[in-house]
Amino acid sequence: MPFSVDRLLKYFQLEKEKHYQDRTIIGGLDKILGNWVFEAKKDHLPDSLITAVKTGLENYGAISPEARQVLLEELIQEIENTTSTKAPPAVSPRAESKPEPQMAEAPQHPQAQPQPIKPASAPQQHPSPDQPNETIGLNAPVTTLRGIASGRAEIFKKIGIKSLNDLLYYFPRRYDDFSMLKTINHVNIGEKLTIIATVQSSSVVSQPHLTRGEVIVTDGTDFMRLVFFRRGKYADKFFINKFNRGTQLVISGEVTSFLGRKQMVDPDFEPIEKVHLSTNGIIPVYPLVKDLTPQMVRESIHQVLTRYAPKVPDFLPDSIRSSAGLPDLAFALSNIHYPTSQESLKGARDRLAFDEIFLLQLGVLQQKQNWQGLSAARFEIDDESLNTFIGKLPYSLTNAQQRVISDIRRDLSSGHPMNRLLQGDVGSGKTIVAATAAWVIARNGAQSAFMAPTSILAEQHYRNLTNLLASNETDSPCLRPEEIRLLTGDTSEADKRQIKQSLADGTIKLIIGTHALIEDNVDFKNLELAVIDEQHRFGVAQRAKLREKGTNPHLLVMTATPIPRSLALTLYGDLELSVMDEMPAGRQPVETHVLSPLERERAYQLIRSQVAQGRQVFIVYPLIENSEETEVKAAVNEHDQLQREVFPEFKLGLLHGKMKPDEKDKVMLRFRDKEFQILVSTTVIEVGVDVPNATIMLVEGAERFGLAQLHQLRGRVGRGSEKSYCLLIPSSDDATENERLSVMTETNDGFVLAEKDLSQRGPGDFIGYRQSGFADLKLASITDIRLIEKARNQAESLFAADPSLSLPENQALSRKLAQFWQSTPSDIS
Repeated sequence: MPFSVDRLLKYFQLEKEKHYQDRTIIGGLDKILGNWVFEAKKDHLPDSLITAVKTGLENYGAISPEARQVLLEELIQEIENTTSTKAPPAVSPRAESKPEPQMAEAPQHPQAQPQPIKPASAPQQHPSPDQPNETIGLNAPVTTLRGIASGRAEIFKKIGIKSLNDLLYYFPRRYDDFSMLKTINHVNIGEKLTIIATVQSSSVVSQPHLTRGEVIVTDGTDFMRLVFFRRGKYADKFFINKFNRGTQLVISGEVTSFLGRKQMVDPDFEPIEKVHLSTNGIIPVYPLVKDLTPQMVRESIHQVLTRYAPKVPDFLPDSIRSSAGLPDLAFALSNIHYPTSQESLKGARDRLAFDEIFLLQLGVLQQKQNWQGLSAARFEIDDESLNTFIGKLPYSLTNAQQRVISDIRRDLSSGHPMNRLLQGDVGSGKTIVAATAAWVIARNGAQSAFMAPTSILAEQHYRNLTNLLASNETDSPCLRPEEIRLLTGDTSEADKRQIKQSLADGTIKLIIGTHALIEDNVDFKNLELAVIDEQHRFGVAQRAKLREKGTNPHLLVMTATPIPRSLALTLYGDLELSVMDEMPAGRQPVETHVLSPLERERAYQLIRSQVAQGRQVFIVYPLIENSEETEVKAAVNEHDQLQREVFPEFKLGLLHGKMKPDEKDKVMLRFRDKEFQILVSTTVIEVGVDVPNATIMLVEGAERFGLAQLHQLRGRVGRGSEKSYCLLIPSSDDATENERLSVMTETNDGFVLAEKDLSQRGPGDFIGYRQSGFADLKLASITDIRLIEKARNQAESLFAADPSLSLPENQALSRKLAQFWQSTPSDIS
């Protein structure tokens, strides 16, 4: 063992015995560095090891004892990797860990770019599958880093950063590319770029609800106007504090023109730093919070990149990286923060985005595999019986309904539990399909449960299913009325006792209900089909609890929200998907119009006309109550004003999300029973409510809704035989927003709108429909069908070769998969 190494390990051993109090050497452990570096070079130790020890000990006295322990353990590990020398077991609990890849040499300046990491083609050193703690250093708290004490750590905690690994995965929101800087006199209208300029002057115009600021900047070649809009009482301070004359700024945005002069509207900006001036490279710009500066984030991430990024083991097997054409993880993490070129940045983004989708795909495929491995009762139905049943339905089935019934029929006879998502637009006839499945189960003497999120929706399903299935005729293929029951929180105690007894003895063949179905004292004799309507309204535990009422029952989940194919591939990859993309004959499309705020009176005139004919109206607002921060109209305030000043001759109801569930149900029942002519509401009426007499849906602040959500609201009208209307009124005459809303006037196809909504607004309107790890998506775009299909193909190929991920080369991936999914509950339904 080299003398310098032996001496250093003895110092570390003494420091451990003194509980990492930095009392081994008078003045602190860093005082050994002068002589030790000389001895280390004399022993010909690698520069990377010398730099690692020097960088680590220089700030040793400024960090906590816990962080010192982690630091010394990491240095011991580095010594082992470099010199093949085992440290004394008493010093490090991880002394028997396998070697890790050698750490890259640290740059001399914290703001310089890290050295490039070898591309994917370079040989990689994989961790032993028997050692689960190969990245324990990345789990260390951020206080391990130089310059982060407890106070600064609390600031980082506000943005979800607690560990070194959190910092590694705290990705920039954009980049300033100083390799392609332009001067103002050379920028063109329509370009999106970054400039460096100095504030020349600023002015502020305050209005009642909006403050407009104008800043003139120059870089010596020309001038440019920056225009900002701010709301709230502190808007003036924003301009006073940010744009003092002479302040140098880095400014990023799109160049537009106003009266022949170049300008940027609401651009990103930040004060100039040395990091901007000392490089011609690509500089990351990170999301920030109060008291967290760009320099603090960059320096902290730089430390982690320098010390840890080269040591992160790659969990993707070489075969998958090669097949998918991806760089290794160390390269990706380094270049997502400090890309050496635009090409390396693209490679890094491709790799990290692939990781996110790939782990999601593996998770859902694993769930699908687990579900398909179970056995379930077989339910066969012959063609003649099925045709007789369908022939007695009140109207003919669409081709889409017949196709889905065939899918379900095949599932029920397979011997494995059905696990199917039925996706159909509003009014496409999903209830008939579910009724057919329940009839097949009942015909074989077993039971079905149909769970809905609200009492009013459960009652609606009970009426519809009773009309479709109940018959007193002895030769009818349907159920007897007493074999179909309703169970909700409003059911009387006497009826509850009788229903529970009939479920336990098997008399009831179809039960429709709310959460009341999953109470502990509700038992089934032979539950073989669970149908969950508007399944996104139920939590994971609630869906699982209904399934547990039977033994591997068949499962049919339904949603009226059209989901784009790219999203369905990932979000519901474990489910068999049936799409009902055809509407029953005779259903009238809802006539949709986008009106300006000044045309609101036209909408009111149409409402008066419809109510005079005995029709009813929904008026929906995006908020419950008014806020000082916004001019958007709110339901509570507008209900009072509408009742008092606009429609005093009508009776208006009020419905919003802060009301208790029983209060909401009572209001909806009164509206359905025509006690209210107009219902003023928030989006709580978005899904499921069936009021055939309602013919107008007026949506205020329409620009605040996604197209898919507006389509769901529109689906609340047009459910009867009368002509119906949907009126969308945005808060302003903004041309861009009105153009987006105009798509609603062009199509009633929910799938078309869902695709457009996804491309315009991202997956936010959809991911709430399932708990499945989407919180971990930071780079992947759910609209990137190419990426999703590539990840899906790779996941399927891997599962075909190693379904349990038990091969040695897949062990690291197996652990990563468990880690990715453990923090976000998921469910096969």
